[in-house]
Amino acid sequence: MRRNMKLTISLIIVNVVLYLAMLIFGNRFGPYKYLIFGAQYGPLVSQGQWFRIVTALFVHGGILHIAFNMYALYQLGYIIETVYGRWKMLVIYFASGIAGNIATQFFYYNTLSVGASGAIFGLAGALFITGYKEETAHYMRSLAMSVLPMILINVIYGFIPGSHINNAAHIGGLAMGLLLGKLIPAGGYSYYVSMPEMIKNIFRKDFWTSPWYQFQRREVIWFLISMAFVILAIVSFIYLIITDIIMLSH
Repeated sequence: MRRNMKLTISLIIVNVVLYLAMLIFGNRFGPYKYLIFGAQYGPLVSQGQWFRIVTALFVHGGILHIAFNMYALYQLGYIIETVYGRWKMLVIYFASGIAGNIATQFFYYNTLSVGASGAIFGLAGALFITGYKEETAHYMRSLAMSVLPMILINVIYGFIPGSHINNAAHIGGLAMGLLLGKLIPAGGYSYYVSMPEMIKNIFRKDFWTSPWYQFQRREVIWFLISMAFVILAIVSFIYLIITDIIMLSH
């Protein structure tokens, strides 16, 4: 397994496990299968089920859908996790996915929407904009430029009638990825400090005042932001389970 991709592999595992659960148990719910497992549907979101904007990131519509997305996540996640660090990668992933699903809420209001495409396009956008940063190494510039054809082909194909592609999620996620890739500095301390030590540092008095820890403090802040997204995802699925229980009991 490639080094420096623990979070990428973790995200892939979560997506695959949820997809397998839907394959095993989904048929008993008939046409409501995707909604039970967290798909986004505009009218339901407007009625207060905001959590679907998050849970839909982990739901996929078929074997080809999840296979393509997980392959793209494996390739792009590895690069972003290496270049930016795991915590920044997680922030880019969640923020882009949520931005894509918010765009979906406006442009595909009456359409069922699932998939991690918005988040993956966010990673692609962050990688692409990295090629324009002055501090980016020369070999990384050519790698960053290599994602442009993939971005253009998928966006253009999404505008073809009958493609059944949610271009709002793609473009919304891409826009957020470009923005975050521009604003977030590359590099990360996360590969030199384990998560337990990272948490331990948060409670050290001198950690927040000593100039020796200036770089590490910035990384801890990214860690805290990324954990906020993780907590948001957990809370979203808890709300989804509660909603499912209420719906199925009637």
